[in-house]
Amino acid sequence: MNLISKDISDDFPISDKIYLNNASVSLMPLQSIDAMKDFLISYNTIGPDSKDSDSFVTEKLRNVRKIIAKIISCQPDEVVLTQSTTDGINFVANGLSFNDKSNIIIRGMTHEHHSNFYPWIKLKEKISIKNLSIDENGFFKLDDLESFIDDNTKLVALSHALYNTGSILPVKEIAKIIQEKTSFFIDAAQTIGCIGDIDVSKIKCDFMSFNGSKWLCGPMGTGLFYCNRKSSELLKPQTIGGESAIIYDETKLAFKEMPDKFQTGFRNYVGIVGLESSANYLLKFGLKNIHKKNQYLSNLFREELSKIKNIVLYGPNNPNNRTSIVSFNIKGINSQDLVDKLEKQNIILAVREILDTKIVRASPHFFNTESEILQVIDAIKKL
Repeated sequence: MNLISKDISDDFPISDKIYLNNASVSLMPLQSIDAMKDFLISYNTIGPDSKDSDSFVTEKLRNVRKIIAKIISCQPDEVVLTQSTTDGINFVANGLSFNDKSNIIIRGMTHEHHSNFYPWIKLKEKISIKNLSIDENGFFKLDDLESFIDDNTKLVALSHALYNTGSILPVKEIAKIIQEKTSFFIDAAQTIGCIGDIDVSKIKCDFMSFNGSKWLCGPMGTGLFYCNRKSSELLKPQTIGGESAIIYDETKLAFKEMPDKFQTGFRNYVGIVGLESSANYLLKFGLKNIHKKNQYLSNLFREELSKIKNIVLYGPNNPNNRTSIVSFNIKGINSQDLVDKLEKQNIILAVREILDTKIVRASPHFFNTESEILQVIDAIKKL
């Protein structure tokens, strides 16, 4: 399918805005909004707390686990349903066992999203934090990683791609270095649904966390945590409830098997239905085709931006080393002022940070069009 020349904007709610902030929250296709509405009607018609509703929602939970497992190439019971990427990160940060000699390895403290930074920094009260030195694009030397790993290293925790520049880390090469020396966690919030097929069985990570509301075009409040079945034994759940444990001998507790051991309380059923629909919508086009469209749009955006006087572009030049995020500044124009002026023209971008520098971030997705990109470029030229 040639998605590059295909206009699918009619599949989304009609708007007079050009939305290029998908690295934060993406738009949802109409079919997913309808699916959520239909679910709520059916759920209330059946009776929310009835025998029929139990099998009804169980099927919805099973379906979304199956489709996410298909997207990342794992088993459905290795998919834990959460509310956000942050939930999964905290499962790992708070669930691993440490001693006073333990250390973990992270990348570029001041170049990382706070969700994949704060939970690890909190651990420095009881363990050592090793921080990999990075270049301007957020990359580190693989030799540095190898030299950091020792017998006391409990975890390597990295973002698959950076939220500010879109730089993609070579996770397969990193995994070869880690091998079975320690555990490997990946924050994949900026890659799942954006850069094509991602296979955890080939990456060989132990844990991965991402959400449904960015590149998967799902609703807010939906998150996914991949936990390798064997690696789940390394994590102690920090919450407990009727869904995650059983009681025996009157007072003894035991956690259930995966994925239930990490699932406490009711799930966001309506959000899960919307996520399943959005995931099916993406798969209809094919993740590789979506990646090609995203690359085309971001390459076009960068190329046209480069022609503008006083432009400063951030991130790798090689499109294979970045997502569809395009980060830039214009010398002499405050980044927040630029974003505010464009929003008054119904163009939605975002302000983010690279170290101490505020930058403008655009993040087109496959439903955006070449025409929209050129309209945004024209608006920037007139500022």
